[in-house]
Amino acid sequence: MISDLTTEERAHVRAAAQFLRARCGGWREVAKALRFSTDTVKKRATPTLALRIARLAGVGVDDVLEGRFPAPGTCPHCGHTTP
Repeated sequence: MISDLTTEERAHVRAAAQFLRARCGGWREVAKALRFSTDTVKKRATPTLALRIARLAGVGVDDVLEGRFPAPGTCPHCGHTTP
């Protein structure tokens, strides 16, 4: 599959989606908030998904693509970040 994202960026988008899954209570809730199908959110990492994750999280899309969201060491349940 050809993608506009690098392998590393795709991994960061998937990590951000996983974080939102834990924060929102499941894939279904995240998919609804992002206006994507559940399968798309679970299995794909696209530029559009990265943008929608950034909007939902209130961060820049670069933060999602570069792995700054969620910050390393952030608890997906409470949001606490360890230094």
